[in-house]
Amino acid sequence: MSAAPIEQLALRFYDVTSADGTRIQAWTNDAEGPTLLLCNGLGTSPYAWPALLRPDCGVRVVSWNHRGVGGSDRPADASRVGIDAFIEDALAVLDDAGVEACAVAGWSIGVNTAFELAVLHPHRVSGIFAVAGVPGGTFASMGAPLMIPRVARKPLSVGVTHLLRRTGRLLTPVTSRLPVGVVFAQLLSHSGFMLPTPEIPAVRRAVREFLSTPVDWYMHLALAAADHPRVSLRRVRVPTAFVGGRYDILASSQDMATAADRIAGATFVELPGSHFLQLEHPEPVHEELLGLLARLP
Repeated sequence: MSAAPIEQLALRFYDVTSADGTRIQAWTNDAEGPTLLLCNGLGTSPYAWPALLRPDCGVRVVSWNHRGVGGSDRPADASRVGIDAFIEDALAVLDDAGVEACAVAGWSIGVNTAFELAVLHPHRVSGIFAVAGVPGGTFASMGAPLMIPRVARKPLSVGVTHLLRRTGRLLTPVTSRLPVGVVFAQLLSHSGFMLPTPEIPAVRRAVREFLSTPVDWYMHLALAAADHPRVSLRRVRVPTAFVGGRYDILASSQDMATAADRIAGATFVELPGSHFLQLEHPEPVHEELLGLLARLP
């Protein structure tokens, strides 16, 4: 797969209507290949997946922006932002695309959505590709490389999220105006939160899109996602592949390995990366995805 400048990436946006009437901005790469539903990381954009946006990626992606993010509307009922609402949005995207069933990829909180979709609507999911995320109980998985005791992980993470939501209106005028240039992206990729990446143009675009979401609304989404419990993996019977980051402070790779052990035939690969594996190791992650798709009927 050859690299392409980010301005040449194929991408098309369009609107779908979710079950509760919320207008959702969907997107597709319009590429040739098997269809993949992408459940993206919370509040993130397609630009976080540069390998999937190249015309020769070999995978037709359909996805959407979360409620109140990018071009998607906020719901009339502000409480309709949890994983259950994301499931409805995912089904609306599949139905609009005329897809009865396909493989589902998830990144970060998107892994929660992918597994919940597979359990609640098994006839719509033919395989699961999980990157840097766990199937439920996400906040209890945070901070593992920092040696934070498991019992303290969720209370600490939820407490920080509550604080950021309360101060979000003060922070947003600052975060939305940050100059995201090459130097900023390079510093971020050497911060430890993210590790060095060859995709600096994609990092710049992805960060700019991410910072366009008001901080208080993003934290509102995060707190709703924090309530999602662990998914019963006994009900997952489709080919599944996990890819975890050894230094990921937002999703424990050890927890991902444990989840893979509980699913018959599931695979787990650990890469020397952080939470942003598809930006740091785009080719290995894409190869794992193609490997999963090759296993499907």
